[in-house]
Amino acid sequence: MLMQHILLCLELQLKLVPKDDPWSERVDFLIEVMVSFFEKQQSQKEAINALPLYPNEQIMWDESLVPSINYSGEGCLALPKLNLQFLTLHDYLLRNFNLFRLESTYEIREDIQEAVPHLLANINNEGETAFRGWSRMAVPIKEFKIREVKQPNIGEVKPSAVTAEVTFSISSYRAQIRSEWNALKEHDVLFLLSIRPSFEPLSDEEAAMATVPQRLGLQFVRGCEIIEIRDEEGTLMNDFTGRIKRDEWKPPKGELRTVTVALDTAQYHMDVCNIAEKGADDVYGMFNILMRRKPKENNFKAILESIRDLMNETCIVPDWLHDIFLGYGNPSAAQWVNMPDLLETVDFIDTFIDAAHVTECFPNFEICFLNSDGTENLHPTPPFRIRFPKNLKGNIHVLPGYERSTVSSISEASIPDDHSDKAKLLVEAYVPPDPGPYPQDQPKQNSVRFTPTQIGAIISGIQPGLTMVVGPPGTGKTDTAVQILNVLYHNCPSQRTLIITHSNQALNDLFEKIMERDVPARYLLRLGQGEQELATELDFSRQGRVNAMLVRRLELLSEVERLARSLQLPEDVGYTCESAGYFWLLHVYSRWERFLADCASNKDKPTYVQDRFPFKEFFANTPKPVFTGQSFEKDMRAAKGCFRHLKTMFGELEECRAFELLKSTVDRSNYLMTKQAKIVAMTCTHAALKRKDFLNLGFKYDNLLMEESAQILEIETFIPMLLQRQEDGYARLKRCILIGDHHQLPPVVKNMAFQKYSHMDQSLFTRFVRLGIPYIELNAQGRARPSLARLYNWRYRDLGDLPFVRENAVFHTANAGFSYDYQLVDVPDYHGRGETAPSPWFYQNEGEAEYVVSVYMYMRLLGYPANKISILTTYNGQKLLIRDVINRRCLPYDFIGPPHKVTTVDKFQGQQNDYILLSLVRTRFVGHLRDVRRLVVAMSRARLGLYVFCRRSLFEQCYELQPTFQLLLLRPDRLALSLNEVTAFTDRRLEDTGQSQLVSGIDEMANIVNYKMHKVYEARVMSHQLNEFSAYSGQVPLTIDASEENGLQSLETSVHTTDVDNHNLSNGADEDMPPGVKSNESTQPEPSTNGKMPLLNNLNVETDAELQDDGMDGVALENSRIDESKMEE
Repeated sequence: MLMQHILLCLELQLKLVPKDDPWSERVDFLIEVMVSFFEKQQSQKEAINALPLYPNEQIMWDESLVPSINYSGEGCLALPKLNLQFLTLHDYLLRNFNLFRLESTYEIREDIQEAVPHLLANINNEGETAFRGWSRMAVPIKEFKIREVKQPNIGEVKPSAVTAEVTFSISSYRAQIRSEWNALKEHDVLFLLSIRPSFEPLSDEEAAMATVPQRLGLQFVRGCEIIEIRDEEGTLMNDFTGRIKRDEWKPPKGELRTVTVALDTAQYHMDVCNIAEKGADDVYGMFNILMRRKPKENNFKAILESIRDLMNETCIVPDWLHDIFLGYGNPSAAQWVNMPDLLETVDFIDTFIDAAHVTECFPNFEICFLNSDGTENLHPTPPFRIRFPKNLKGNIHVLPGYERSTVSSISEASIPDDHSDKAKLLVEAYVPPDPGPYPQDQPKQNSVRFTPTQIGAIISGIQPGLTMVVGPPGTGKTDTAVQILNVLYHNCPSQRTLIITHSNQALNDLFEKIMERDVPARYLLRLGQGEQELATELDFSRQGRVNAMLVRRLELLSEVERLARSLQLPEDVGYTCESAGYFWLLHVYSRWERFLADCASNKDKPTYVQDRFPFKEFFANTPKPVFTGQSFEKDMRAAKGCFRHLKTMFGELEECRAFELLKSTVDRSNYLMTKQAKIVAMTCTHAALKRKDFLNLGFKYDNLLMEESAQILEIETFIPMLLQRQEDGYARLKRCILIGDHHQLPPVVKNMAFQKYSHMDQSLFTRFVRLGIPYIELNAQGRARPSLARLYNWRYRDLGDLPFVRENAVFHTANAGFSYDYQLVDVPDYHGRGETAPSPWFYQNEGEAEYVVSVYMYMRLLGYPANKISILTTYNGQKLLIRDVINRRCLPYDFIGPPHKVTTVDKFQGQQNDYILLSLVRTRFVGHLRDVRRLVVAMSRARLGLYVFCRRSLFEQCYELQPTFQLLLLRPDRLALSLNEVTAFTDRRLEDTGQSQLVSGIDEMANIVNYKMHKVYEARVMSHQLNEFSAYSGQVPLTIDASEENGLQSLETSVHTTDVDNHNLSNGADEDMPPGVKSNESTQPEPSTNGKMPLLNNLNVETDAELQDDGMDGVALENSRIDESKMEE
């Protein structure tokens, strides 16, 4: 060892210690200074790789990391921020990783705090933890044991894998909850909890001072991932690895379930070290509760793994996007006019309906219609090819959709006046080749007459670069996106496009419209769990597409056999795709070449094609004769169409050949995704979950189209851009098309501190808009009546109406039974109460719930279809209360039934319905409706009718909501009905309010509904009696007048097509209830028997004279309010 003075001299020369340091006399201090300075420091990347991905009990309740307070925006927090700019991609990923990890920790903490109290844990006489209650999301563990701990990988200290087995019983659950536990599958995340409550219950003072884990008795929390699950007999359940064939699947047996799980190796290593070094408790011997979470909210681990993998890789964002993504450089640098390799000539196929459509879409150009040979076309017809000028880089404002307010880089001086010379736009009108003689050969045609702004978005989308489209409600975002995909497929057939959306609903809407375009179904693929909801006959999942290709192969081979028979050749050429390929070359293509050579020297013979066509017998079964024998040119065109049919047929067979060679379903599915499909669609969550699988398969794509991009978290937008490995250090991505609306609701972030302070709810789309990147804003809506659109179009720039809503009679006809198409209905206190909150943030308003349901019943009794009515509210508590009232009021009667949806405004974003009943709930404070984005969503869901139930005195004073509420308050604040209209059909014009009756309140509305219910009952009884009399006497039954029947046919036929937020209308919905709040057990009334109609469950109101005259006097009307005493237990 070096002497002290030598060591000190060395460190003084290295400037590690000062001369007068009193500690410099100690050798051990000098050695420690030297070691700490020269030892290898753990890098940030290594620290993140060593971090457990599952949260534990320490981080969950660390208020400095995961604040539980309702952050008001004041003060500073030790949290990273997502703003406009980032230093590097690593900096971007690191901030997102930390925030996403903490946000998921907060959500897990909330789920634990909701599930554990229902278990009612206590210490029994044996001193062990027992559970007197039950929870839907948590079950006691029968047995837990570590099964295997594998040796660490080289260079690591943590084990390479740790697996364990957990056994639990589902015997105490009812069938629905059992099915939820049985639905657990591989890669689902579960949580192991150790609960040990105090022997004596905490006093009120102790409970107030105790932490949440102390009150719950929670000691440890560990996460795990399912490897497999087995039933009581040891049979695999929900296996998707192919170990169990589909035809061998059997329902699970018994009530015990054994789950094999993978524990977090980093957390396990830390726990084992704490036990060995510090004598800590053995965590893995104390677990007694297994908790699951809702599948839609339980994807955090896969997303965190994807972010961590990106941090460990060399992320290569396309050069044209890199600087803009980090927030630097020229905002318009990624715009298509500034990109190399532009498509100078674009075939717009069916985009334009006629020549006038082209002219109106390009008002700043002089349109020159040409033929294919370059001559002028005086009578142009679609389809059209457009050749764009080369000088658009500084004159992009002349294109449709590029107003000066959307392009920050264009100065006013660069915009020419109306008298300047217009540039020429060359439009070629060409005759498409004959597709073939059969009906299935005819291409599907677009019927949408796109607006000039939509055309501008389509032009930008098909060119390389970044395209941003702001789509206000009802402006045709989906139609525009589908046409971009359609044109891209036909102009760049070798490229693959990836479609990403936020929700399955939007993805299915997009996919269903793609199928209406001329894109072959074999090139479409839908990934994820939402393909079952597709309203199509075809299955577009991987398995469905593989099966379709195999079926198609057999169909095509049978056609090859028929072709061989027609040519007097052996039919065995149709045995395999390979033999069919040789048959094409040797016998089909060779005959076609000889035919073309012969035709070249016999063009003067009109019947030559008809006489010499070699495949005439094969096409003898066409609906119409192929040849006329009158014109050589027409017959030659038809012959080429027939050959095109054959060429397409053998081309499909060549594509099917891989499915003939690959024998396993997995290999066929992977080939389909990586080679066959041209358009692949999935949600952003699925993209993050399966990124590793995509990389391993070598998945490639050239274009990315993202719908609902303003609702997707920043990091969930970034991950889909990097689902492929880079080629030679360059990014393959050529186009990025983002479609969204930053004026509607942002991504959901539950923790207010992360939302307000860290700006985690800012989407990439919104950030790009804030950076000044040029975007195209669609400016014509085709969803709602123009009068309804005025409630929200003030939020957008120049949002007008499409001719469809201005001219269609449906939008100018009044709503039957209502004086107005939209109205604000003031709801006073009901039984002395306005809003109530049985638990924090669980707001309810009983008066509004009763009023809304009464209006819904009134609409149903008039004959409005149930699937055309949705009830929305701004709070989950009110949603459950309305469902409870519907259970009692509507479900007992088959002619009323539930509405299409009962849900919150936030969940209904992206959807629409004809009639919306909206409850705003609050009576003391405006609440989160003060966010104008939520108001825009709420006002823009209705097409024909919107009725808002709220406290007028509160909302009319809110400054942020003034533009909308000023319009609403121009009409009476009491519901105006037109009671002389007794069916859902009227010819009254929208401007005509008719004989209006103002409803004084809830009680009068109940009386009106009671009266109409009685009239319906009388009509049904009379119809039943007349039918019985007719059957007895053998006479033709008499018919009931339509006014008495009140549209019962439409009532009964529409009840069965409704859907309530993908659930039955059950107030039980424990997962939506906060801890300590019990939903009132809604007992369903028995259906009517013996021809008797059950009594109407309605309000305790006095019947008016009219009802008494009709024999309704004395009807017992029971109150169905939720028992507040139960709610507050």
